[in-house]
Amino acid sequence: MAEETPSRTGPLHGVVVADFSRILAGPYATMLLADLGAEVIKVEGPGGDDTRTWMPPVRDGVATYYLGINRNKRSIALDLTDPDDLAVAHRLAARADVLIENFKPGGLRRFALDYDTVAAGNPRVVYASISGFGTGAGAAYPGYDLMVQAISGLMSLTGDPDGPPYRAGISVFDVMAGLHAAIGILAALHHRHDSGRGQHVEVNLLSSALSGLVNHSSGYVAGGVVPYRMGNAHPSLFPYEPLPVADGELIVIAGNDGQFRKLCQVLDLPELVDDPRFTRNQDRTANREELRPLLVERLRRRTRDEWFTDLMAAGVPCAPINTIDGGVALAERLGLDPVVTVGEGAAAVPGIRHPITLSDTPARYGAPPPALDEHGEEIRAWLTGS
Repeated sequence: MAEETPSRTGPLHGVVVADFSRILAGPYATMLLADLGAEVIKVEGPGGDDTRTWMPPVRDGVATYYLGINRNKRSIALDLTDPDDLAVAHRLAARADVLIENFKPGGLRRFALDYDTVAAGNPRVVYASISGFGTGAGAAYPGYDLMVQAISGLMSLTGDPDGPPYRAGISVFDVMAGLHAAIGILAALHHRHDSGRGQHVEVNLLSSALSGLVNHSSGYVAGGVVPYRMGNAHPSLFPYEPLPVADGELIVIAGNDGQFRKLCQVLDLPELVDDPRFTRNQDRTANREELRPLLVERLRRRTRDEWFTDLMAAGVPCAPINTIDGGVALAERLGLDPVVTVGEGAAAVPGIRHPITLSDTPARYGAPPPALDEHGEEIRAWLTGS
């Protein structure tokens, strides 16, 4: 375990995380912590984390969904309704620096693993709870990302103006809540360093969603504006969307007046720069239906790769619309080394690099996602000191 493996390094080395979470938000948060050196003990029920069975796709019979968010962890299977297994869970909670869970609010109280009970015996614990809708009137609501995409308003913003609302292509608010949980845990650990006391960190998907809707939620609460579905268009910028080129579409962005001038130079449309309809961003946004065909007429003359090369060289943001393989390939060409090998030998699993680069304490990729209860005997021995 942590004190028995001095070769393990990272800024969170020595921090023991008891991970009672499952599915996505919690496991994503704990994987980020594990990559940075924390000793994460993944507590699973007898059937294992649900994502072990969420397939296809698969690799060597294991769901890639599970593989993508559970590296650098150790697994122990515990049936909390079994007195002996529950005693192991209590010992783990008493030893943990961090405990993270995403049961329904209050769901761990019947096992005496709720925050108040755990903190009474382990006052230094940072106890993180992730829920769908908080601990008040929404406590009984199940916390599915798709529900939150609908309820928060995100789906009302996604899709064609005249078409149906769509979900985002990923479980965006699960990921966002996981990030918020990791930030809250790190803040609480810093506070504990100064005070000696842990605290309860609470994150819910709906609050993460409303925060993550940024300019749209701000536009409503600060400006009284309810945004609407605009397809790929932006309510406050133009151009900021896919535009047709000779062989498909290209994302073209003019985030400020200077970028618009550069765009006009590359397109050989200098007359547009001083056109009062398009001089400032607010003018271009108001007159987008007049400006769009003028840009498209030039863009259709060349391919997306040709435009990408010339526009980016001129400092105009643009992008081809790739599939995932294209995104990974571009990251490789840019030297971002997006794919890492986790573990060694036949058990090694490729994964996506930790998104944070630290100059002195980089992320580690030592252990592939564990099999169910792979480290159960070892963890039990560590907890009993045998």
